[in-house]
Amino acid sequence: MQTLHHAAFAAAERYLILNARLIDRARFAYRFHDGPVSPVLHAVRAYQNPDGGFGSAIEPDLRGTGSQPQGVETALWALDDVGAFDEAIVLSACAWLEANSTEEGGVPWVLPSVVDDERAPWWQPQGESPPAALNPTAPVVGLLHAHGVAHPWIGPATEFCWRTIAELTEIEAYDARCVLAFLERVPDRERAEAEFRRLREPLRAAAAIDPDAEGHVHTPLDLAPRPEALGRALFSDDEIDLHLDVLIDAQNEDGGWAPNFPMWTPVVAHEWGGHLTAANLRTLKAYGRIA
Repeated sequence: MQTLHHAAFAAAERYLILNARLIDRARFAYRFHDGPVSPVLHAVRAYQNPDGGFGSAIEPDLRGTGSQPQGVETALWALDDVGAFDEAIVLSACAWLEANSTEEGGVPWVLPSVVDDERAPWWQPQGESPPAALNPTAPVVGLLHAHGVAHPWIGPATEFCWRTIAELTEIEAYDARCVLAFLERVPDRERAEAEFRRLREPLRAAAAIDPDAEGHVHTPLDLAPRPEALGRALFSDDEIDLHLDVLIDAQNEDGGWAPNFPMWTPVVAHEWGGHLTAANLRTLKAYGRIA
């Protein structure tokens, strides 16, 4: 069983200092150096628009200033990481979610307004009136429940997630992560555990168990980034240990970890690299793999 030794950790930190965005550096400082929460809150606020949504590349592949549902999810994960769901930030975001939801109760994967912004080529709206989607409605709802947020949007969005999850038989990797984020945090534990049992095989199938799998694949660690995560039950100890070893070996000479999906404009290589490097360090720490 490998661990990330001192020199490798120092190299990762240097990579973050040289390349990562302020929001990712602040999250790293909080997690590994007992840094304050306030820099993370200030960084998140900088991405929030007057309408309550988030833009300006808080999700690195959405470069425009316009608010998008994925921006809200990204912001909430940052707040969750430091345990600080600032009321003003979150309730403004909820108001934006409510204003941009469909009749189904959730928000679309991406709004049609994205066509007016610079973005990665895969960010294309599903028509002029796109349907609500589990990605990102489910993780957003899950995080709001986890932090006890009260807002009128949450009830209908929760019911949308339950209805949509109940219809699933096969699950794509991104949706698997969203489903797990919802089921892990929603208050109705009996119902969540029943759906998890029903979907156990398709959830597991969404991860690439083979560590040599190529392309934009999701590993067991993407579905189980912490030992206590709901998705951890999908994989054996040997599978998790193998992928932790592989993750340590995948560190680049510059100290960072590189994305396994296309880099369509130069700046996103290090923005994603910083985000992933900080996230991988959090996972290694959670599993006790940093010496």
